[in-house]
Amino acid sequence: MASILSNILSIFTGGGASTTSAEKAGGSSVTAEPQEHGGCTIYATPQREGNQFRLMGRIEKEVNGEILVRNFIRADVFTSSDDALESTFRKAQQIIDQNGPSLFGDGEKVRQV
Repeated sequence: MASILSNILSIFTGGGASTTSAEKAGGSSVTAEPQEHGGCTIYATPQREGNQFRLMGRIEKEVNGEILVRNFIRADVFTSSDDALESTFRKAQQIIDQNGPSLFGDGEKVRQV
């Protein structure tokens, strides 16, 4: 019964339960070498969604000996993994530039931005 429901669900979502499990395990993301910007390290990790890639990444900065992390995900999707990577780095740089020191000012170890 559960497999029938998951098959019906996959018709509407474009993927099956195995795709969901792979995405949760991180097996469907694209990665590139990290980049430095404004004293932060940017990791671009666009997430595969069917035949597209969703803009997703994280920004890390060492503050007082601790690595603070700011994760971000946006609605933007791309057909090319290269376009997704390039746009992810550009978006992260924009987040860093717009927020300045306040991006990590709260001292939270991990936060969504």
